[in-house]
Amino acid sequence: MGLQLLLDAYQGKQTDKVPWVPYAGVHCAFMIGESADVYAQDPDLIAKGVLYAAERYKVDGIPLQFDLNIEAMSMGCEAAWYKDNPPAITGHPLADKTLKEANLKIPTAKDGRWPVVVEAGKKVMEKKGDWALMGLFCGPLTLAAHLRGVKFFTDLVKNKPLAKEIMDFCGKICAESARIYVDIGCEIIAIVDPVASQITAQHFREYVTPACQEAKNIIHDAGRVSSLFICGDSTKVMEELCQVGTHSFAVDEQMNMNYIRDLGVKYGQGFGGNLKLTLALSLGIVDVEKDTIVSMSAGGMTGYTLSPG
Repeated sequence: MGLQLLLDAYQGKQTDKVPWVPYAGVHCAFMIGESADVYAQDPDLIAKGVLYAAERYKVDGIPLQFDLNIEAMSMGCEAAWYKDNPPAITGHPLADKTLKEANLKIPTAKDGRWPVVVEAGKKVMEKKGDWALMGLFCGPLTLAAHLRGVKFFTDLVKNKPLAKEIMDFCGKICAESARIYVDIGCEIIAIVDPVASQITAQHFREYVTPACQEAKNIIHDAGRVSSLFICGDSTKVMEELCQVGTHSFAVDEQMNMNYIRDLGVKYGQGFGGNLKLTLALSLGIVDVEKDTIVSMSAGGMTGYTLSPG
């Protein structure tokens, strides 16, 4: 376990070994014999699960939660709970209403699911070892899709003023989420925007980049380390992602680690991946040990963190 090791890697520095971060999420619930829906609503169980997983997997860092529905649910979005997965958003308040009509408010640490997250985070911080607690929050594009639904991707092209208004609002929500994780004490705070791989580079620059700036600045001003996570084949937006200005980024298993490593070196940023989450870790089709060796060989010893892709 190594807090400083991970902080160095996330800031693009050379390390004497490769740090390791499992995105355990609700797998922590499974490890302590709890269902995901019960686990995610109980701060004691969250703390127990995170601390257990951190020790069991000998981590250098681990997320407090990997749940991109916290912000939307804390604003009143309808959601379904599951016993073996995080909850999923099922209702989109901006699908047929404007921001003004929907009367959505930016959630604070006292709203919705946040009090549970905050209490759990404080409990973990009191007992954790020499590893980083990571605060992950829903990125602006993914959050906009939660609020507006799939219509939002059409808005990016056909209704730019509306798209800009919603993205600006989501950017402010992200900033508040960043503040909450700063207050908890998380050493690494990440913007997680999986669907950002589904848009063009131009739209990324136009909408995602500006919406991430306030949250990024809050993280940096607090002296914490920032990251930006993305999913899918994000090749067409990777240069733009690196130019957002976070200390690091993490990618999907679909990405070529040699290409990702070269981008990390180019921009002086840390980069994470690229264990095959589906083929290796979930299905076992690919040997996990061999996949780990391949990923570490490609990632190298400068800025690289081994983690699921």
